Amino acid sequence: MRLSGSITALATPFDVDGELDLDAWVRFIDLQLEGGTEAMVVAGSTGEAAALFDSEFDVLLRMAVERVGGRVPVIAGTGQSATARTIEQTRRAAALGADAALVVTPAYVRPTQPGLVAHYRAIADDGALPILLYNVPGRTGVDMLPATVAQLAGHPRIVGIKEACSEPQRMQELLALRADDFAVLTGDDATACRAILAGADGVISVASNVLPRSFRRLCELARNGKGAAATGWSERMADIYAFLCVESNPIPVKALLARQQIGAGLRLPLLPLSAAHHDAAVAVAAAIRELELACDAHVAG
Repeated sequence: MRLSGSITALATPFDVDGELDLDAWVRFIDLQLEGGTEAMVVAGSTGEAAALFDSEFDVLLRMAVERVGGRVPVIAGTGQSATARTIEQTRRAAALGADAALVVTPAYVRPTQPGLVAHYRAIADDGALPILLYNVPGRTGVDMLPATVAQLAGHPRIVGIKEACSEPQRMQELLALRADDFAVLTGDDATACRAILAGADGVISVASNVLPRSFRRLCELARNGKGAAATGWSERMADIYAFLCVESNPIPVKALLARQQIGAGLRLPLLPLSAAHHDAAVAVAAAIRELELACDAHVAG
């Protein structure tokens, strides 16, 4: 499996009572496919995986696999704080038809670097699915260093890494590990253009929840080496990147999705977007419409 391009970390739509909004889920997946998204992550951190029951994980993943119908890869977020539980969740995802598993470093327990190597090797050796490593120290409390990734990159069932650290030096160290069977993906929207121009395979994005066409275009420009055009396009999205960080992810992006009738809220302990940011949400929603229409006009032209 080779993962590349614009990959969306899907938000999970809930209705006003906090239950899964499965009608919105289907519409959301269709909108992503129409927008050119090249793969989708179900039940990642943007999908509020920690707030989902196992039965909800099952129905979301099963429906996504069925709706996508093999057109793009469906990746399941299966990372847990214990190795045995991660293996169990990855097997569950495989049985439901996922194409790969996104496995975040174990949150809260803070394993050592050798512990991370043992953790990921055990999951990969189990063989249920191809594994995509995921490093996001700001959420988990542990940073998987490039030297540790190097020990894992040669495993035949480990197919790449999503790196959320935005520092250029970190990306450069990881790009040295990139190979035909090991993809390097950024998990930071604001620096995705820079990373792809430097050689990264693509981005697993929060912003592409509301900007699927724009992120597909950004990735295509950057992958084709059109640096000035890609950079200019990314700069047009700078205010949107900033808005998506005004409160904890996925609060801002779900406020924008609600304006598109994709879901109505979050689950505790997350709260809806603060009133102080409502005016900004209105302005950002308008900018999103303009950018997505511009992409449609570009394709039509």
